[in-house]
Amino acid sequence: MNSRPERQINRLTEGDDEFRSKFRSWNLAHLSYVDIAEYLKTKDTVLVPMASTEQHGPHLPLYTDTITAVEISERISEEIGVLHTPPIWTGYSPQHMYGVGEGRGTITVRSSTLLALMNDIARSLIHHGFSRIIFINGHGSNIKVVDPILRKLRYDTGALISFVKPYMERYEGILTGILENPPEETPGWHSSELETSQDLAWNPDLVRMERAVDTRAHIPAFLPKSFSKEDGMPDAEFEGYQYFSFPMDHHEFVDNGIIGNPMRATAEKGHEAFRRLSEHVARGILDLQKVPVTVHHREFIDRVL
Repeated sequence: MNSRPERQINRLTEGDDEFRSKFRSWNLAHLSYVDIAEYLKTKDTVLVPMASTEQHGPHLPLYTDTITAVEISERISEEIGVLHTPPIWTGYSPQHMYGVGEGRGTITVRSSTLLALMNDIARSLIHHGFSRIIFINGHGSNIKVVDPILRKLRYDTGALISFVKPYMERYEGILTGILENPPEETPGWHSSELETSQDLAWNPDLVRMERAVDTRAHIPAFLPKSFSKEDGMPDAEFEGYQYFSFPMDHHEFVDNGIIGNPMRATAEKGHEAFRRLSEHVARGILDLQKVPVTVHHREFIDRVL
């Protein structure tokens, strides 16, 4: 398997060469406690990439969402000189399990499990001296369940807690103009042009373009024909409006896991998406580092049961 291509990184901070030279890696797990203590003398920010391990159609790896979270986190770390943790590689993905014995490979955790994991990771980091915990999320469905733990961490400790969503579904945002797919081909959706492009940029050996298929979502069989559906959001359209939402599984509105047209994907688009997302989030984190933070409860006492 070929190695990943070299990143083109635009460093957003200047005059910190002496600080950067102290660390052989920005991955917290690659360092010793001596390095962590040295880092905390100057900075108290740490990134926590999180996403999922779930089916992404016949042509993309299950790691796709985590690739986004990891790549964005690593780029931010290199751009502004902050640490990141290893990724939380499984998330809330019950809708991606498909049928029993089908071998789709999705590993999902219950919302309570994911929230407990986020809590314990953040509380461990706060215990050691980090005061700004930035979760870098790469999986849309995690957003459905995380608000309670983000609030609890803030209320319990006083730390600055943030949750970043570096992905595009209905909202193009900073990625406007990168993709060629028109709206009717759901350009940002599951395993379509964006995710395929990002995986090609990260490691083309993991992408099987010969298996890619242009696919559209359809209304689940349990809904009447008066409803319609064009993407993977949990809502459906009725009389031209989107007020109804249903707990739908992925296989109920798309058979192969792809929603959209992945055929126009290129590694160049993936690199540009990674660049825009990482630089945007990095600039935001630089501003967040200027905000005074007072942690009123740092010790992780309840760390056993």
